[in-house]
Amino acid sequence: MKLWGGRFSEDTNQLVLEYTASISFDQRLFPYDIRGSIAHARMLGQTGILAPHEARAIIDGLESLLAEYEAGKLAFRLEDEDVHMNVERLLTERIGDVAKKLHTARSRNDQVALDMHLWARDAVDELLAGVKRLERALLRAAEAHLDVIVPGFTHLQRAQPVLLAHHLLAYVWMLVRDERRLRALRDEIDLMPLGAAALAGTTFPIDREMVAEELGFTRLYENSMDAVSDRDYLLGLLFNCATIMTHLSRLAEELVLWSSEEFGWIELADAYATGSSIMPQKKNPDVPELVRGKTGRVYGHLMGLLTVLKGLPLAYNKDLQEDKEGAFDAVDTVVPALELMAGTIETMKVRRERLQHAFARDFSNATDLADYLVRKGLPFREAHEVVGRLVADALAKGTNLAGLTLEEMRARSSLIGEDAYEALDIARVVEARQSRGGTAPSAVRLQLALAKEAVEGQG
Repeated sequence: MKLWGGRFSEDTNQLVLEYTASISFDQRLFPYDIRGSIAHARMLGQTGILAPHEARAIIDGLESLLAEYEAGKLAFRLEDEDVHMNVERLLTERIGDVAKKLHTARSRNDQVALDMHLWARDAVDELLAGVKRLERALLRAAEAHLDVIVPGFTHLQRAQPVLLAHHLLAYVWMLVRDERRLRALRDEIDLMPLGAAALAGTTFPIDREMVAEELGFTRLYENSMDAVSDRDYLLGLLFNCATIMTHLSRLAEELVLWSSEEFGWIELADAYATGSSIMPQKKNPDVPELVRGKTGRVYGHLMGLLTVLKGLPLAYNKDLQEDKEGAFDAVDTVVPALELMAGTIETMKVRRERLQHAFARDFSNATDLADYLVRKGLPFREAHEVVGRLVADALAKGTNLAGLTLEEMRARSSLIGEDAYEALDIARVVEARQSRGGTAPSAVRLQLALAKEAVEGQG
């Protein structure tokens, strides 16, 4: 007998039951459903809606169910459709008909909204912990490589030299922004929907503030229809997950490139790499590759929920059942991705000896030679053309700018003197960018200190 079956005279078609049931995935909300139900029962007893002994029996029964769930001893039934009705059936079997009074002054509509708020709050805390670990891993890697210069890229073409620490810190700042957005989202989640019932509230004299306080909410929904239909906070959660995965995917792409023999900047630890079933020499960057690949599924979950919500009339509709699987999977994808990327960064080895030769045939100091000519009085656009011609000369000669003789360079501009070779020195080029946010070691050390402050200042 369905808990809602009083007006029905036929059994539910089996395929309908299988298609509409959510217990296969919403059973993970069981601890939250129990917590919400305990708070609701306590309030019902406190307000006199239930007798004190009835409220006490319900609370004791719910607590015993939670203990069995945590011990892995509970079995759920498809016939009960969802986690809420499974809880009610299990509770009724345990304590008898008094369990049927638990649903007084509430609906599954505000009940599931409450469960998802409680779950989302914990999900944000998990994400914050993962972001924090990766931030700290990148900070340590940056600090350990303040003396390592690498080519910087635009369009995946060599552009200008930078410190490896400067490159890694760019990802720290991305994650700092992720962390700030997550903290703002946690504040958005801090709304208690219980008490909205199906959509119009309840005629019982409930105390919503009491329930909110017990469950750790500081604010209430002020509109009952909004309370049961709002999924903005889940859109926010999915957007945050998608943005984090964007940042992880960009970092993953660089780790894949850097660990290739063509780059050879880093070597991944054996614990964070895999091998080939046929090629004995292979060491594959499967962790960053999978992070890069799983980014698409998280994007899909965000687009999926946006599409579910775009045409829904108020208030609750069964479509909203589609909010859960995507949200669960997105968090289940991002949390281990953060953990694994942190481990990859913590254990990778930077191949300093390989990077010492990174600029042997390199033109990433070309802009600095143009700046040298500007300081000699040449307009920048003319300096740009002179250096472009010198690059072509060097390429024809099979060398770089520093490999040209002074006479060869002066043939393009009489402003070039012996001191031009100082402008071409890679270490000097990096050192010259002293301004805040620049690539000089002093500027990067300042940035590192500011990044540490930002990371630790956010808890």
